[in-house]
Amino acid sequence: MSALLDVVLPVFVVIGAGYLVVWRGWFAQSGVEGLIRFTQNFAIPCLLFTAISQLDLGENFNFPLLFSFYSGALAGFFLGMFGARLVFGRRWEDAIAIGFCCLFSNSVLLGLPITERAYGADALEANFAIIALHSPFCYGVGITAMEIARSGGGGSAQVARKVLKAMFSNALIIGIGLGVIVNLSGLTVPAPLQSGLDLIARAALPAALFGLGGVLVQYKPEGDLRVIAMVCVIALIAHPTITFTLGTVLSLPENAIRSAVVTGAMAPGINAYIFANMYCAARRVAASAVLIGTALSILTTWVWLGLLP
Repeated sequence: MSALLDVVLPVFVVIGAGYLVVWRGWFAQSGVEGLIRFTQNFAIPCLLFTAISQLDLGENFNFPLLFSFYSGALAGFFLGMFGARLVFGRRWEDAIAIGFCCLFSNSVLLGLPITERAYGADALEANFAIIALHSPFCYGVGITAMEIARSGGGGSAQVARKVLKAMFSNALIIGIGLGVIVNLSGLTVPAPLQSGLDLIARAALPAALFGLGGVLVQYKPEGDLRVIAMVCVIALIAHPTITFTLGTVLSLPENAIRSAVVTGAMAPGINAYIFANMYCAARRVAASAVLIGTALSILTTWVWLGLLP
């Protein structure tokens, strides 16, 4: 119970505060949209740039960690996609968007603050190693599958161009990429500039959590509830279970398996709805999965924290 009170609930208190003030009309929806744009396009990219530029890539980018997490993520994508297609009879575009909901866990807005509160700031290095590949990997899988489905399986060069354009116009990927370049090149960011980036980065997570609560007000729990239930089971249970099993088999260090499982156990992120909206596919399911999954993760995260070493 102490883990729920001390680690999980404070994160959701911030989300709930954002939800409450927007729901009551004390904070304008336009203000929330501006806050989300600030966090997604500026603050979080600054956070990721700073973290990855200073990350010990050789120590943290280990194959067992990434294999454990991304095997669970990819398995979630295929379970969601084929479940939506074969069990619920959704068209391929909808099925891919639903699979993307199962693939893209909320690694930054929920995974980082919960891991930090549970295990301390020093435990975040494995999180950042996962996050460095998260957006490129997930968008690469989702956009490639969607473009192949929409093109009927042909036009591989055109599909590749669309995938690359969509990925490298994403601010999160740009921040990650610049961080990797600075890290590998050995460049030193001037102290005044780094101090400014640190100030912006410190605002990223609390502002993003508050904004996430405000955004969720506009998402109504509607659509096919059976599909939404499937997404929640895959995202909150199947993905972290696969990651935990593989991490145990591969003898991941304690801090690495904690970060991988906690990140994998997070609810679908806002990017799941952004992806669905981008292709006008399964938008109601995606929006409802973000809302309901985030609410359910209060309890499922508590369970996972209790199971982890």
